Amino acid sequence: LLIMIDAFKRASAGRITAVIPFYAYGRSDKNAQPRVPITARLIADMITVAGADRVLSMDLHQGQIQGFFNIPVDELTAVHMLSAHFKNKKLDNVVVVTDLGFAKRARAFAELLEAPLAIIEKRRQGNLDRAELLNVIGEVRGKRAVIVDDEIDTAGTLMETVRALEREGVDEIYSCATHGVLSGPAVDRIRHSSLREVVLTDSVPLPPSKRLHQITVLSVAPLIGEAIRRIHRGESVGALFSSEVSFTQQMLMWDESRSVEDSGSGPADAEPSPATAMATAQSGDR
Repeated sequence: LLIMIDAFKRASAGRITAVIPFYAYGRSDKNAQPRVPITARLIADMITVAGADRVLSMDLHQGQIQGFFNIPVDELTAVHMLSAHFKNKKLDNVVVVTDLGFAKRARAFAELLEAPLAIIEKRRQGNLDRAELLNVIGEVRGKRAVIVDDEIDTAGTLMETVRALEREGVDEIYSCATHGVLSGPAVDRIRHSSLREVVLTDSVPLPPSKRLHQITVLSVAPLIGEAIRRIHRGESVGALFSSEVSFTQQMLMWDESRSVEDSGSGPADAEPSPATAMATAQSGDR
């Protein structure tokens, strides 16, 4: 990504937008204990110094990561896409959040499903990818639970949450996350768990070896494509997630038919073509 940005800069691009669906190292956003790096800030500095003029990402681990940049940052969210998937199932859900930091977006998720919200209180243990679950705040007994989070890495916290919900008497458990990193034992843990379904987006490419019958992958390509189009035309990106749910759902159903309509416009309607470079980072570029 940094090499591409530098190449575009030296080619005199008018504007360089770094499109980063999954902002790696986002969890390293604070000095939680002595002698540890704040890698999220380091990555932000590297992208800025390389020459990017704007960053487009999705569901950052914490919203304040935007403040690490001295350039504009547009943060998309997959909450509407994920909630629409479960809404089509017509389940009687309770939304469970594995991290208090995701509670604000999970509340929007719950409102879209017209379901109550429950919170999992946890405490992370040092640098280990393990969390000690303390309490389940909310009524979940006898209901179907949907665990919502921004990412699933080793699935250690997810499995602890599943066991806690089973102790509380939950009937069925589903899980969804924007970023499916699925490193280490994550796939085996999900395979042998009681999870009915794990819904992820393709912000992190999922290789065939990690595809299970329990895992459903939704494409974020229409959402990112529409955001890039709006940036190019100088339109509002935030309007994608307006309070008008019908508008948002219409955007999510964006497909090739729109491209056909645009291609049918006359020369007078053609958009200007400024020297704008879009550098797209996949997980292997970081």
